[in-house]
Amino acid sequence: MRRYIIPVIFGLAGAAVLVGLGNWQLERLAWKEAILGDIRARITAPPAALPEQPEIKTDRYLPVRLSGDIGQEALRVLVSQKQIGAGYRLISAFDTGARRVLLDRGFISVNDPIPAPPSGAVEVTGNLHWPDERLSSTPENDVAGNIWFARDLAPMAEILRTEPILVVARKMSVSEPGVEPLPLDIGGIPNDHLNYAITWYSLALVWLAMTGFFLWRMRQAEKGKTT
Repeated sequence: MRRYIIPVIFGLAGAAVLVGLGNWQLERLAWKEAILGDIRARITAPPAALPEQPEIKTDRYLPVRLSGDIGQEALRVLVSQKQIGAGYRLISAFDTGARRVLLDRGFISVNDPIPAPPSGAVEVTGNLHWPDERLSSTPENDVAGNIWFARDLAPMAEILRTEPILVVARKMSVSEPGVEPLPLDIGGIPNDHLNYAITWYSLALVWLAMTGFFLWRMRQAEKGKTT
C-alpha cells in the first residue's frame, strides 16, 4: 500500500490546486460582473452638461448632452462590425459656441463616401470616452489617406482644432442617413473568467482521471507479478 501513497497525494494535491484556480476565477467573475454593472449604470444614467475640465478617472463613460454644430471635416477610423463587415467610425469636430470637442458620429460602410453632416444646430446625447485602442501591433495612422487605426485623441484634436475630449454619440436630434451610431456599451469589455473557471475544473477532472488510471496500471502490474 505504501507504493500508492505518493501517487495519491500527488494526484489529490494537483487536483486541489486546479480546483483552487477555478474558485479564484469564479471570484474574479463576481468582481468583474460588479464592475460591468457599475459601468452599465453609469453609461445609461441621465445626461449632464459637459464638465469644464473632464477627467478620465472620474468622467469616463459620463453621459452628457450638448448642442452645437458638427464640423464638415470627418476623420475615418477603421473598424469592423459583426454581420456587417469593415467600415469607419466618423470623428468630427463639434462646436458648441463656447467649446470645440471631438464627436464620434457613428459607423459607415467601408465603401461609402463620408456623408455631409446635418446643417444647423444639433443636440447630441452621448458619453465621454477615452479609448485605449492602440496596441503594439496597431499600424500607424494614415493621416494623409484619412485612415486611422485607433481613436488617438491628441492628434485628432490637433487636426480638427478641438479639445482632446471625445463624445461618443448615442442619439442626435437630427438623423444622419447612412450613419449608424455606435454608442458605448459593455459588449467590448472582455469577461472570460467563467470560461477560465470551467477550464481549470475540467483540468482537475482530467488530472484525477489520469491519477486513477495510473493507480489502476500499478495495480494491474502487481497482479501480473503475483500470477
